[in-house]
Amino acid sequence: MDLREMEIFVCVMETGSFSRAAERLKLSQPTVSARISALERALKVRLIFRTTKELRPTEAGRLFYWRARQILALRDDALRELQAVSTEVRGIVAVAASSVPAHYLLPELLRSFREKFPDIAFDVQTTDSQEAVDRVSSRQVEIGFCGTLIRSPKCVFRELASDQLLVITPNTAQFRQYRATGFPVRRIESERLICREKGSGTRKETELFLRAMGVDPARLEIAVEVRSSAQIQQLVSAGQGIAVLSRSALDTEKYDLLSFDFDNTKLRRKLYMLRCRNADLSPAARTFFSFAEEYCRRRR
Repeated sequence: MDLREMEIFVCVMETGSFSRAAERLKLSQPTVSARISALERALKVRLIFRTTKELRPTEAGRLFYWRARQILALRDDALRELQAVSTEVRGIVAVAASSVPAHYLLPELLRSFREKFPDIAFDVQTTDSQEAVDRVSSRQVEIGFCGTLIRSPKCVFRELASDQLLVITPNTAQFRQYRATGFPVRRIESERLICREKGSGTRKETELFLRAMGVDPARLEIAVEVRSSAQIQQLVSAGQGIAVLSRSALDTEKYDLLSFDFDNTKLRRKLYMLRCRNADLSPAARTFFSFAEEYCRRRR
C-alpha cells in the first residue's frame, strides 16, 4: 500500500465514481480501477462494492476512508510545515474560482502577481461558488474565489471587489421601452429566464434580491440552466429568454443585447477570496493571499 493508492481511493469515495475520480486526478479510468484493486489486495479486504449500476463502500471501506483522510491530512500538514521554514517563495498554488472571478478578476491579478513573483505558478480550477467553498473546506485547494458569501465555519472570507448585476434581454422593441425607467421587477415573473446553475454566485445574489423585492424565485419560469456567461448571452441574444448577468461579463460587441438595472435600482454583489480557517497556507499561497488583498484594495 502506498499513499498514492490511498489518495485515489479517497477521491473515488468523494466523487462516487471511478470516471469522475479519474477526471479529477488526470488519470485513465482503468488506471484508477487497477490502483484500487491493488490497494484491496495489499489490505486483503474488499473496500468498494461495485456493479455496473452502483458503487458504494463496504463496511471496511467506510472505516478505511476516514482513516485515510486523516493520514493524508497529516501528510499535508507535515509538508506545509516543512515549506514554512523555507525562505524561498516558490511553488504551485491551487486555486478554485467561480466563473466571474476566474474570467474577469484573476487574469490581471495573476499577471501582476507573477511580475513580482515569477517562481510561483498556479493551478486554477474554474467551478461555481459553492464548489469553490467546498474545495477550500476539504483542502483540495488552498485559496478560493467566489461571487457570493456562502457561510462556512471552515473558511475565512475576505471581500475583494464588487460587481454590478444587470438584466439582459434581446434587442427588440418590447424591451427597448425600458431604457429610461429600468427593467420592472414584476416583469421578470412573466418572462422565460436563462439562469446559471444553482451553485452560482450570480444566481444566489439574484434570488436574494428578488425575494427582497417580493418576488418568489420558485415561481419563475426557468427555460434553461447553463454554466457560463457566454452561453447565457448566446441564448438571450437568440431570443430564448432574459437573464441576470454580471456587468464584467457583458459583451455587447459580440452579442446583440440590451442591458438594464432593475427599476433604476443598481443590483450589486461582492466578490470574495477565501482560505481554510484551520490550515496554514504554504509560503507561496500566503504571499499570494496578501498580495491579492492589497491589489484589490488599491483598485476599489
